[in-house]
Amino acid sequence: MISLNTGICRMLGIEYPVIQAGMAGGPTTAELVAEVSAAGGLGTLGAAYLTPGKLREDIVEIRKRTDKPFAVNLFAPVPKDDFSRLDEVKRALQPICQELAIEGQSAEYRSPDHGEELFRVCLEMGVPIISTAFGSLPPEHMREAKAQSIKIIAMATTVNEAMEAQAAGADAIVAQGSEAGGHRGSFSFERHPMGAQVGLMALLPQVADAVDVPVVAAGGIMDGRGLVAALALGAQAVQVGTRFVGAKESGAHQAYKQAIFDSDEESTVVTRSFSGRPARGINNSFIERFESSGTKPLPFPSQNTVTREIRAAAAKAGNPEFMSLWAGQATRNLRQEEGAAEIVSSMMEQAGALLR
Repeated sequence: MISLNTGICRMLGIEYPVIQAGMAGGPTTAELVAEVSAAGGLGTLGAAYLTPGKLREDIVEIRKRTDKPFAVNLFAPVPKDDFSRLDEVKRALQPICQELAIEGQSAEYRSPDHGEELFRVCLEMGVPIISTAFGSLPPEHMREAKAQSIKIIAMATTVNEAMEAQAAGADAIVAQGSEAGGHRGSFSFERHPMGAQVGLMALLPQVADAVDVPVVAAGGIMDGRGLVAALALGAQAVQVGTRFVGAKESGAHQAYKQAIFDSDEESTVVTRSFSGRPARGINNSFIERFESSGTKPLPFPSQNTVTREIRAAAAKAGNPEFMSLWAGQATRNLRQEEGAAEIVSSMMEQAGALLR
């Protein structure tokens, strides 16, 4: 008999096997994280693009709202900037800048790198759980986190990545199927330039058989049906992103939410155009125009930095055609805003009914 009170629930101190994905860049507000955790799931603050000061503020706010466990999501160490082809990329972006009335692109760019400081804030503030994307914590960070009894969750898109993350010290592995929205968690780009694209139904049982730590399923999971299916395939929890983007407490722009509500299973593509790393999002004019230019994007994080002013101008104008609309492949099931607690409870109610 499948149980909804799994080992990872006990390990993380949560009631339900539902983890809200740590979506950096706006959707994960302190309110959203706290609401998910208070409802019995695990709220996750996407902190990779925050300043250390903002991270402290958000942790304080989360703790004001709930005494339940929560996680902070960080990027594994990212490469140094590479702007060697900046002029070429700026030429490709110039027509879009003109359309958005951006007066002159910056002459120089520099990607902020607060990774070390953000990790220090997590230690200082006693964050109970750290999750990572794009690889594992560096060995010295892993040792320091373990010394403070912080649980570490790492994302993987192949069995080999999962085994590597376990060897690095992860307490749980998120198996991210190709259906998932947002950035691919891949860190084996020498084999998969666009990130590994293994579907969750194929990936999940293979990862569960290959590692000894709990596995979390991610990719296209929207409701209790997906939760029960994931548990049957060997997961001990699910990680849900896109459905929480549309939550009332989400910080996502309203035009972004509406684009998700209006989309379906055929709407998304995997692209490197916005950030330089492969990510799944709703296809729009920015992706089509940049890719049709034939210009290769800069590596991450440089491309992300160069396109930031375009994304900001599009958000100010409420124009989703030039926003990064990260979303998975199961959006047909979403048509209106819901409260985060309602999302957790409805998933659990449906899962419980199916199991009964």
